[in-house]
Amino acid sequence: MLYNLHDTRARAMVPMRLMAEATRLAFLNPFQPLSYTPFGRMMASASTVMEGLLTEREKPEWGLPLTHIDGEAVPIAIETVESKPFCDLLHFKRIGDRAKRLNDPAILLVAPMSGHHATLLRGTVEALLPDHEVYITDWIDARLVPEEEGRFGLDTYIDYVMDFMRTVSERDGKGTIKPFHAMAVCQPAPAVLAATAVLAEERSPYAPAGMILMGGPIDTRANATIVTQAAENRPIAWFDYNAIHRVPPRFPGANRPVYPGFLQLRAFMAMNPARHTGAHWNMFRHLVRGDGESADKTAAFYDEYMAVMDTPADFYLETVDHVFKRHSLPKGEFTHHGRPVRPQTITDTALMTIEGELDDISAPGQTEAAHALCPMIPKERQRHLLQEGVGHYGIFNGRKWRERIKPQIAEFIRETL
Repeated sequence: MLYNLHDTRARAMVPMRLMAEATRLAFLNPFQPLSYTPFGRMMASASTVMEGLLTEREKPEWGLPLTHIDGEAVPIAIETVESKPFCDLLHFKRIGDRAKRLNDPAILLVAPMSGHHATLLRGTVEALLPDHEVYITDWIDARLVPEEEGRFGLDTYIDYVMDFMRTVSERDGKGTIKPFHAMAVCQPAPAVLAATAVLAEERSPYAPAGMILMGGPIDTRANATIVTQAAENRPIAWFDYNAIHRVPPRFPGANRPVYPGFLQLRAFMAMNPARHTGAHWNMFRHLVRGDGESADKTAAFYDEYMAVMDTPADFYLETVDHVFKRHSLPKGEFTHHGRPVRPQTITDTALMTIEGELDDISAPGQTEAAHALCPMIPKERQRHLLQEGVGHYGIFNGRKWRERIKPQIAEFIRETL
């Protein structure tokens, strides 16, 4: 019912958004005398901010047409190398003779399925492209997946990760198995660790040469946050009743139970409402002063931040239960299709964990806990980085990601192939 009410409200707000757009265009018109007055600038600025708040964002474009290798521009083609009902595996293929001569290590970047599209990792991909063949999990909005495709739970998520590991290993199409590193950003860290453990116990040749776990909830008991406390203080039935809703009839995934993206967005924004209110107020002030560059940066951030997707209900509830409530993986109680998952069987896969000093979502200690779970990995093939001065987003985006974290990842990969 709540999802239907939200959808009805969103469509009812379309006339207001169109009115805001019309007002913005009217007061930006050079033939409109009021556009040159303080009143006109304020009206145009307020309408711009209002239009942004009322707009429902679609999935953003990647916007990565090229990369630079040793100062030379190299075109990028985004190709889908494997397609499944809930996810596409994308390859950012570097085009040209120069790119073909390179034998750069491959990275399987496992994006979170936690409300935002994989494009949230655009800056992550952009920084990796000059030195790596980059593959990424592009999770599909659950409201677009027909109900007949069946359920999608934590076991299926791990199945997907293992299948994609196999695909990346066989990327030359000639039957040769090539090493690669798996990088998990935030939420998928436990699943990537579990997938690697399953492959290790099976002695599979498709296990990654290394895991890079970034700001992920391996053991949320290590350091409490608002996120962990919210999960621990409520029974799983509360989440089922309050967070799970059915997709409205007008979408391809009609009637599928999901954790709606709009609820996730509200939860994110509720963690720091003053910051978001201040950002939009500053955007208004920048526009009034004619500082379009600063306003555009804020608008670009919120175009990405407010583009959300629905998460399958089974996956969401099982993640809350196993990761945040029962702590199944660090307790040695996690299973995959009924079989115990044993990280202690990992011997040949190197491990790097990365945390942000100011991370208030996956706080320091939660990801580092992976090392204690993998005692059979030689110490010289383990590394931990606590990056000072960054929060959750800064681990994988921004200046410190590009200048401090990414170079250490590149060094780790070279040392552990």
